[in-house]
Formats: sequence, structure tokens, C-alpha cells
Amino acid sequence: MTNPAGNMTNPVGNITTGFHEGELAVQRAAGVARDAARLTGMLAPANLRGGVARFLAERTFAAVTAHDVDGALWTSPLAGTRGFLHVASPTTLDVRTLPAAGDPLENVEAGRPVGLIVVGFAIRRRLRINGTLSHTGADGLHIEVEQAYGNCPQYIQSRHLRTAPAPAPGTEPVRRGQTLTADDIELVRRADTFLIGTAHPVRGNDASHRGGPPGFVRVENGELWWPDYGGNNMFNTLGNLRADPTAALLFCDFTVGHTLHLSGRASLEWTGTGVPGDDDDTGRRVHFTPERLVAGRLLPLAADTVTAAPDNPPIT
Repeated sequence: MTNPAGNMTNPVGNITTGFHEGELAVQRAAGVARDAARLTGMLAPANLRGGVARFLAERTFAAVTAHDVDGALWTSPLAGTRGFLHVASPTTLDVRTLPAAGDPLENVEAGRPVGLIVVGFAIRRRLRINGTLSHTGADGLHIEVEQAYGNCPQYIQSRHLRTAPAPAPGTEPVRRGQTLTADDIELVRRADTFLIGTAHPVRGNDASHRGGPPGFVRVENGELWWPDYGGNNMFNTLGNLRADPTAALLFCDFTVGHTLHLSGRASLEWTGTGVPGDDDDTGRRVHFTPERLVAGRLLPLAADTVTAAPDNPPIT
């Protein structure tokens, strides 16, 4: 496979590789099984050397997907200065930070599967990491990595993130609930980016990036949907949803650090091409029903400007 810096990686380890049954089913339904089969090598066991390690060392933002102590799935932001993502070995990643106080994964337990998406917004690059959370402590999270592979720059809006001060304790309380408020809906409707977490009963958790023009995520009757854009044809996220409908969404207001965590259930819908909202002519959309939410100012990063991705499809 090719990592974000363009270097080749070599497989190590003995974990199960290849696409699982959910991914294969969606690939067949979309008519891209042959194209996807050429990418099977990207799912080889992880090797965090070379360009992958250099990419991680330069990043200041990631998002992690895991279950909380009650079994709900969440995707949460992780932020730090350059170097907070440290490659300790070819299959071990040290994350030198913890989810913020009040975050639904604040007390995430070791021994659980995790998915990590690391995004370099300014350079429009991203890396997916899947594995097991082997240890948590005051020094951060320690992940035994099973898979690590880069994704294309499609639909990543360019931002230069900078450190922003956290709110003073007690000044901006975290809100928990089950129903979207008007402010939540406004945040979603103007979002050009969100992170989505999914799970598979055997392969573990996954975190992924979704982007598009503001308004590409629709909110109707308290539920969300968005068109599924064309991509690499691997269908990791949609394949997981076919096997397990639990999902977690994370929306970030990058201007002020506000976050909206949603935990619920999602499903893939085949609409046919050309219908209203089929912005990228794939004939697919994802429908999400929130069951729990956490809203607050839990991202200590901000960006004053944004440059839209050149491949964003227009909203129909």
C-alpha cells in the first residue's frame, strides 16, 4: 500500500486481513467488487514506519471511535501539539492526550477496540488506524495497531488549525440529551465536515471522515441523512453498517471549538441516481437516527478560514 507520504508499507503480523462480509456485500451491490479487490493489500497488517510515522508526528488533530462504559458508540476529538501522536513501535501508537473532561469517552476503558482517523486538513491527507486500546493513563492512550492505511484527499476542506484556549471550568457546561436542539441543527446544517464511527462484531471499530459543501448533511424530523459520495470503493463504513447499524457522528465548529457528539443507528439506502439530494450521482444515501447526544466546547483547536475542497459536488 501507499501511505500519505507516498512511501510503500510492508505487511507485518498475523491478524485477519481482507474485506469482511459487509464490505463485500456493499461492493457487489454497487457494482465495484472487481475494482475494490485491487485494494485488498491496503488492509494488510500495520507497519507504522517511514512516511506513516512522519505524517503522524506532524498532526494536531485526530478522532477516536470507541464504546463507553455503557456500551454506546461515540467518536471523540483528540488534539495536541505536533508530536502528540507518537509511534512507539511499528505496531504501537501512543496518543499523548486524553478526551476532554465531559467528553463521552472521557473514561474509555482499556481492552476495547478503537478506530482512529488522523486528518491533516491543511494538506488534505488522512490516515485510518484500527486496533485495540491496550492502556489508558494520565499520559494518554496506548493503541496496539492492527491496520493503518491512507485515504485519498477527496472532500477534505483545507484548514490551518491553531491551539485555542479551553473554556474556564464551569463557564460552558456540557449538555447531554436525546433530542437535537435548534442550535444543534444549525451546527449540522452549516457543517462542511464530520467524522463517523462504526463497528464490526469481529473486526472492531473504525473512524472515517466525511466532507462536502455546507448543507450536505440534511436534518429532517430530528434525524439526519447525507448522500454517499463516490470514493475508493472499499466501503469500510457502509460495510460495517451492514453488519452492525450502530454509529457515532462528531460535528465540530472549527471557528470556536464547539462539538456535537451523536450516538445512534444508521442505515444505507439505495435511492437510484438522479433523485433530489443525490448530489454525487451514486444513488446512495445514509440515514442516521440519533439516540444520545453530548454538546459542548470540547475541541481546543480553531481555524479562522477554510478553503473548500475542489471535488465537493454541488447540492441538488
